[in-house]
Amino acid sequence: MTGRVLVTGNSSGLGRGFTEAYLQRGWQVYGVSRRGCDGLDGELHDVTCDLGDADAIAPALARLLDGVERLDLAILNAGVLGPIRDLAATPVATLEEVMTVNVWANKRILDWLLARPLPVDRVVLISSGAAVVGHRGWGAYALSKATLNMLTQLYAHEFPDSQLLALAPGLVDTEMQDELCDPARTDATRFPSLERLRAARGSAAMPDPRAAAERIADLLPTLQERPSGSFVDVRDL
Repeated sequence: MTGRVLVTGNSSGLGRGFTEAYLQRGWQVYGVSRRGCDGLDGELHDVTCDLGDADAIAPALARLLDGVERLDLAILNAGVLGPIRDLAATPVATLEEVMTVNVWANKRILDWLLARPLPVDRVVLISSGAAVVGHRGWGAYALSKATLNMLTQLYAHEFPDSQLLALAPGLVDTEMQDELCDPARTDATRFPSLERLRAARGSAAMPDPRAAAERIADLLPTLQERPSGSFVDVRDL
């Protein structure tokens, strides 16, 4: 099966992994990222856009998807980690910055798809296990992903012809792990959940982005019967 897929945050990490995986499968990939995605073979259409800039999203999507009449899949992957620190020490302004990218950028994309309208069979919003497990230090990220899960559930009512899923990809060895696994940047004695990440890095429990994306691409057809709006953690499958 081939088709058309929109991938956000596809310049690096899991987003680039999705881009490579679907290009290899013969799909047309439409990518949105801050830095762009190049050096890949296949039918890749790419536009640069800072998803933290609310006013830039709609024009970027209009340029990227001009002439496209339907998407088979949209993977809303772009996200930021935010600081690992106690919530009491995290300013509201910092929480708002993380929410801008992890939640409100996705809302603007969903609104654009509805308003165009551009039919899409399935929308996968990349969530996290942090959305349901409140480990110390993960305040900004966890709050944003928990909100993203509810955003998915609520928008499922407004996309009656699409399946929306909030999907936690499990541990993935991305640039985000560089910060989380660096003792000089984050303190595992203060935030014990980091020890698990550091132990997993370099093992099968934390695959590279391409391997993680391939696994998710293989799993997605098996999730067609899940109710729209569901939260799915790949580690439970």
